[in-house]
Amino acid sequence: MPKDFMVFVYNPGSTSDQVSIFKGEEEIFGKTFRYSVTDLAPFDNMNVTAQFEFRRNLIKQSLKEENIDLSRLDAVIGRGGLLHPIPGGVFRVNQDMLDDLTDARYGDHPCNLGAIMAHAIGKAFSKPAYIADSVVVDEMWELSRYSGLPEIQRKSIFHCLNQKRVARLAAKKLNKEYNQCNLIVMHAGGGITVGAHVQGKIVDVNNGLVGEGPFTPQRAGGLPADGLLKLAYSGIAHEDIKHKLSRQGGLRAYLGTSDIRVINKFIKGEELPPQHNLRVDELTPEKAREVLSAMIYQVAKEIGGLATAMKGKVDAVVLTGGVMYDDEFCVPWLRERIEWIAPIFIFPGGDELRALRDAVELVLIGKESPREYEKWE
Repeated sequence: MPKDFMVFVYNPGSTSDQVSIFKGEEEIFGKTFRYSVTDLAPFDNMNVTAQFEFRRNLIKQSLKEENIDLSRLDAVIGRGGLLHPIPGGVFRVNQDMLDDLTDARYGDHPCNLGAIMAHAIGKAFSKPAYIADSVVVDEMWELSRYSGLPEIQRKSIFHCLNQKRVARLAAKKLNKEYNQCNLIVMHAGGGITVGAHVQGKIVDVNNGLVGEGPFTPQRAGGLPADGLLKLAYSGIAHEDIKHKLSRQGGLRAYLGTSDIRVINKFIKGEELPPQHNLRVDELTPEKAREVLSAMIYQVAKEIGGLATAMKGKVDAVVLTGGVMYDDEFCVPWLRERIEWIAPIFIFPGGDELRALRDAVELVLIGKESPREYEKWE
């Protein structure tokens, strides 16, 4: 991207907003706005989009105090929200998209504010507004959709934004274009998703929210059906079970914490921080090591399964997400199980703001054309 191109990037969260302004690849402004329970109390029992004016006013005031001139922007991009399934890539924010997000037609989540905020800022300064690589991106093979029961179809819900970002970085390392590569990309954070990227499309991926794939620091992953049925009929409310599977499962369920840094300290016999939540009275370092190793074992199985689905034609395995900062246990354990598949590239963490900037770069330099969102009737 030419250095004089300026992009405003907006990433909304449940209790925070991340805002960055890039000039070329350089971030020239960055701020995280955090909201307390009291701040958001007036919006209880409303769609999250009701918070739009409140959040916009705080951002506007901060930019004014910093003397940021948004008239020099070339584009605005926000995190993609809950829409109907769409392909990967950059989408122009249009009225159909805004209507679906405002009405929460496909779900209510803070990410729905991404396109709405981008549109408002873009409109105020006559700049184009976009989203890119939403969590609902669906490029799956038809074979990938089968579950085993006609009533249940596998869904594509995963860390698309960061998976696409690191896939493009890996393609550069291979001296290829992304759409020329076959890659397996694993994002490991609170949830873990593993995707098969074939010639620029993610043709198979586990649902990273509830019900599929390896267990994770917070999620239960795929469970034996008989055990899950017993849990469902045990008298626990549906929403409580869903919370248990998506927020209280995995490492947290076995060990009391999802913080791998704390688990590592316990395994090595080091002093733990005051607020660690690890169930030290019930655990031994050996047991903690076994649980962590089991998670990596399941991740390796997921990666290996996709390697067979891709008939072994894999240019690289790409590892990303916060778990990949653990180069003492998780990275070497995973590497020894999968290094036979293909070269391994590791990009720890996940920079969603830069991922959005990188995505809109392709439009600004004319390498890709933005797509148009259309409502489903």
